[in-house]
Amino acid sequence: PETRAAARAQVRSGPAPITDVTKLCVCDLLVAQCDVNCCCDPDCSAAEFSLFTTCSVPTVTGDSRLCSQKAATYSLDVEANPPERVFKVIDQINPSVFCIHATNYKQALSFSSPEMPTSENFDQLLKRFGSATFSAEPDSWNKNTDAQSPSDANETYRYEYGVPIETVDAFVRLPSPVVSSWCSDANPAGFLVNQATKCTRSVSVEKCGNIQAVSMLFYINSSILAVNITVQSIVVQSLNGMRTLLDGSDVLRLPMILDELCINIVLGVSYHITYTDAGEIIEAGASFVLGAINREAHSIQQSFEISFTQVNTKPVPLSGNPGYVVGLPLRAGFRPQGYPFPVDILFAALVLNTNKYGQLTVLQSTSNQDCLAAQGARTPVLFGYNMISGCKLRITATMKCQPLTQTLLDLLKGQSFPEYVASFGNSQAQDVLDWVPITHLRTSEQVKSSCQIPVSLEIEVKWTKYGSLVNPQARIVNVTARITTTTLKQLPSGRGRTIPITNSVVFTDISSPAEPGYKAWPTINAKLPFDFFFPFV
Repeated sequence: PETRAAARAQVRSGPAPITDVTKLCVCDLLVAQCDVNCCCDPDCSAAEFSLFTTCSVPTVTGDSRLCSQKAATYSLDVEANPPERVFKVIDQINPSVFCIHATNYKQALSFSSPEMPTSENFDQLLKRFGSATFSAEPDSWNKNTDAQSPSDANETYRYEYGVPIETVDAFVRLPSPVVSSWCSDANPAGFLVNQATKCTRSVSVEKCGNIQAVSMLFYINSSILAVNITVQSIVVQSLNGMRTLLDGSDVLRLPMILDELCINIVLGVSYHITYTDAGEIIEAGASFVLGAINREAHSIQQSFEISFTQVNTKPVPLSGNPGYVVGLPLRAGFRPQGYPFPVDILFAALVLNTNKYGQLTVLQSTSNQDCLAAQGARTPVLFGYNMISGCKLRITATMKCQPLTQTLLDLLKGQSFPEYVASFGNSQAQDVLDWVPITHLRTSEQVKSSCQIPVSLEIEVKWTKYGSLVNPQARIVNVTARITTTTLKQLPSGRGRTIPITNSVVFTDISSPAEPGYKAWPTINAKLPFDFFFPFV
C-alpha cells in the first residue's frame, strides 16, 4: 500500500523540472560584476545587496505555459539592519486549462541547425526529403544525447560576444589597471571584444625570475580548450628603446639575471584570435615584446592587446564597436563588378596606396596652396570632425575645358571615390544592409555656358544616436556629396586667372528633429547698436 501511494504521489507531482530557476537571472548583464538592483545576480555580495533600493526582477520562472513549476522570488527586507535580500523558491500553479504538464521532449528545447545541401550530400538529402512524406526528425534524435562521445570531448567551444575566453584552468588574461595604474590580472578577455590596455607592474632585478607576470609562460602556458596558444613573433627592446625582431619565435625566453640586468621580461603581449562564423576559436597566437631592467628600476609599464579575425577574411581596422568613435576614420567601399551575382566580398575595401583601408578621404592642404602640387595628397575623414581644406589653381587661356574638368574632379574626389559608407564602425563587408549609399548632387550657375568646371566638394554626413540611452552608439544614416561648378570664361591670350578649390565635410546629428534654421551653435535674436563695430565696417 505504501509503495502504491508513493507511486501515485509521484505521478501527481510530475517529472523533475528541466530548468533550474535558481540559476536563471535575466538582469545579470555584466561579467564577473554586480549589476545594480539585480537581486538574482550571483556576483553580488551581502554588502552590495544592502545598498539596493529594489529588486528589478522580483520573480524568475521558466516556461509560463507549464501547469506547475518552481518560481524564484526575490525581495528586500528594509527593516533589517543592514537591509537584506530575501530569496524563496515557491510552487507556482498555472490556472489555465490549456497548459503543458511536462516538457519531456528534450530535443525540442533547442534548435538544430538544418543540414545545408552540397555536391557531396545532395543525393542523400534528395533520397530523404524528396518523397511526398518524410520524417522531420534526424536519426541523431534517436540516440542517447546524454552520453558524450569521444569526438565531442575535443570539440571547440562556441562563444558568444563578450563571453570570457576560457582556458583549461582559467581564462585568457588581459591585465589592466583597476583602481590605480597598477596591473590587475583578474581581467578576462571577452570574445570579439578588441581591447588595448596599459598598466604598471612592480619588479626588481633580484626577484624578476620569480614574478610570473613578467614571464612568457604566464601568457601561453594554458591552451584555449582544444587550441594551443602559439608564439607568432618576439621583439627584444634594449634599455635605450631600440627594438629588434628575432628570427626564430619557437624559442621560449625566460627572465634571467645577466650582468646586473634582468633580461627577457615581458613588456607587451598582443593576442590574435582566429574564429569561425559559428563562434569557434580555431587558432590563437601571441606576439611578445621583451625587455630588460637594471637595478635602478622598480617598476615597468606593460601593454596588452587582443584582436579577432574571422577565418577566410582579411583583417580591417575598425572605427568603433559597434558605433563610430569620434576621431576615427569613416569606413567606405564600393560595389564590385558582378553584383548582385554571388561574390566572395560584396563591398571591397579601397586598396589605393593613399587609401589603404577603404576610408572616405578629402583633399589635404599644402603650405604653398598649389592644387597641382597637392594632387594625390589625401587625408581621411574623421568621424565627428568638421573639416575644410583647399588650394588655388591658376587657369590660363591655353587650358581646355574637358581635361581641366576631369583634373579638378580627380583632385576633389581622389583616385577612386567610394560608393558606400559603413553605417557602424564595425560593419562587415558581407552585411549589405549595414552600408549607406552616397548620394551625389550637383549645383551649377544658372548661366548658359559650354564649360562648367567643379570648384568645391561638400560632404554632409548625417548620423544618429542608436540603441540604449545609457550607452548610445553613433550610426551613420545618410551621406551626401555635393559638387558645385562655376562657369569658365574665355581668357584673353597671355592672361591668367586664379580660382579657389575647396573640400569640406560637415557632420549633422539628427537624433532629435531639427528646427528651421538649426545650426551647430545656438543663435540669439538680438539687435546690436549701430556703432557696435566702430571704427570697423
